[in-house]
Amino acid sequence: MYIMKRELLFGFCMLFGFVVRSQVEEQAMDSVAEKMIIVEGDSIFKSSIALNEVYVFGKLEFPDYQSKLRYYILRRKTIKVYPYAKLAAERLVELNDSISKITKRRHRKRYTKKVQKYIEDEFSAELKKLTRTEGQILVKLIHRQTGTTAFDLVKELRSGWRAFWYNTTAKMFDIRLKKEFHPDTVHEDYLIEDILQRAFAIDRLQRQESVLDYDYATLVDKWSPGKKTN
Repeated sequence: MYIMKRELLFGFCMLFGFVVRSQVEEQAMDSVAEKMIIVEGDSIFKSSIALNEVYVFGKLEFPDYQSKLRYYILRRKTIKVYPYAKLAAERLVELNDSISKITKRRHRKRYTKKVQKYIEDEFSAELKKLTRTEGQILVKLIHRQTGTTAFDLVKELRSGWRAFWYNTTAKMFDIRLKKEFHPDTVHEDYLIEDILQRAFAIDRLQRQESVLDYDYATLVDKWSPGKKTN
C-alpha cells in the first residue's frame, strides 16, 4: 500500500511538473509572439506596431442655442457637399497624370476639353440642386482638397474669360469662386474641419487628406472655448 501511494504521489508530481512546464513554455511563446508580427506569411521580430493617428474629440460645447443650431446646419451641409469636393480632387489628379503623358499640345488640349465636359456632365445636375450656402461651402472644400480655388480650376481647364464669367455669375448668388479655406484664421472654416474630422472618425465620410498645411490638433487648441479670436 505504501509503495502504491508513493508511486501515485510520484506520478502526480510528474504530471504536475509537466503541466507547470507546459504553462511556462506557453507563456514564453506568448511573450515571443507579442514581439512578432506576421508579414505576408512570415514571422518577423518587431519593437512596436505602427498605428494610425487617432484624435480624441472633446464634447461639443456651444455658448447658446443659436450657435448650436448654426453648427448642426453647417454639419448637414458640409457632409452633403464634401463628396463633390473629394471627387473634384480625384478627377484633377487623374487629369494631371494623364496630361503629363501627352506630349503634343494639340492632343493635350483636345483631351482636356473631353475631360472637362465629362466633369461638367458629372457634376452639373447635382450642383444645380445646391443652395447658396452649400455652394459657398463647396467652393471652400474644393480649395481644401486641391489647393486651388474653383476660379483657378475653371481658368486652367477652360479660359480666363470663362472663369471670369463663372465668378461674376456666382457673385449674383453670393458665391465667390476665389474663396479659399483657412481653418487657422476663419472660425467657420475651423468648424467645417472639425465636422469633417468627426465624420472621418466614424466612417460617415471617406477620409481624403487636405493638401493644405495645417494641423487639426493645433486648430482645436486655438479655437477651444475662451480662445476664439474672430
